[in-house]
Amino acid sequence: MSSAADRFDTTIAHPARRYNYWLGGKDNFAADRASGDAIEAAMPSIRLMAIENRMFLGRAVEYLAGQGVRQFLDIGTGIPAPGNTHEVAQAIQPSTRTVYVDNDPIVLTHARALITSGPEGSISYLDADLREPGQILGHPELAATLDFTQPIALLLVAVLHFIRDDEDPQGIIDKLVGALPPGSYVVASHATWEYQSAKAIAELTANNPDGRFVPRTGDRLRELMHGLDFLDPGLVSVSRWRADGEPQPRPRIEDVSCNGVVARKH
Repeated sequence: MSSAADRFDTTIAHPARRYNYWLGGKDNFAADRASGDAIEAAMPSIRLMAIENRMFLGRAVEYLAGQGVRQFLDIGTGIPAPGNTHEVAQAIQPSTRTVYVDNDPIVLTHARALITSGPEGSISYLDADLREPGQILGHPELAATLDFTQPIALLLVAVLHFIRDDEDPQGIIDKLVGALPPGSYVVASHATWEYQSAKAIAELTANNPDGRFVPRTGDRLRELMHGLDFLDPGLVSVSRWRADGEPQPRPRIEDVSCNGVVARKH
């Protein structure tokens, strides 16, 4: 694993900073903006996708906190923005404990500076990579913050599509889910190109030369979440998951191009 200093390269676009750019944030660099603009040229609704994914995260956390979940493990946190996981959860239950995980030193620096817990709750930040789930699960800060005898909500929001097939996404998910106690939940969202035109897919592929971004169909995401009980309404566009309280009409699923699911472990 490289050190944080080794990984601090602002000349290479990073997913968390590019996502921040699409959300209208300021914590990004020229390479992130150039990459974001190129992707947006091929998929003009990409900013809408980012916003709807963020709204899905908020609704899922709000629902689970309302169901009594008091622990959240948010992997692939991204740069802090309004409506962070712990903010939504602690507004419902102030004693909520949250662990944020990311492998970008810029994300971690911002998180540690800007994210503070209420006095009754607790927050930790792990510099770790989803591709090394054992490193996450074995981190002393994780055990110090979360109680693995009580239900935990594992958040894999807009991060699985950065795990290539040769990096064993199924094995990563199975290891993380396997460590969760019964009654825990998994929240996942995943970009898909199944609604894009052949021209758009060709342009998007050209902007993904290293193959780091891996869109997957809803059926494939369903397979990755095997063995879990999907909560209603099942696996749907992130714009449609329990979104009755959002501004209507909801965006077209073709424009959002991101599926989401909340599932429970037996």
